[in-house]
Amino acid sequence: MTYLALYIAGIASIWWIFRVGWSEALKTILSILIPSGLIILFNAKAGRLLFRNPIVGIISVLPTAVFIFKVSQPLVLGINSWIDKKTNEFVDMKDVVDAEVMSKEDA
Repeated sequence: MTYLALYIAGIASIWWIFRVGWSEALKTILSILIPSGLIILFNAKAGRLLFRNPIVGIISVLPTAVFIFKVSQPLVLGINSWIDKKTNEFVDMKDVVDAEVMSKEDA
């Protein structure tokens, strides 16, 4: 079942990269993976304390997930701005020549 989920996620990632480009897809994927990874890591580390009583664990999962998501947003925005800065460095290169394409019918 895990392989099926990873397969679907891989196909969706490839489609998203094809649709919007590398930098936008990377920013979107990272904005999903960073908070998800932090939430999973927190729940795995705090699992002994939180999930000793199942009712406390179920009640506390949603608030901790929302809190970790909100706390991780500055990190995600920082990484996204760094990616934007790196892609803009290639646009501002002096060796790049802008060219305009014209069809044969317009010439």
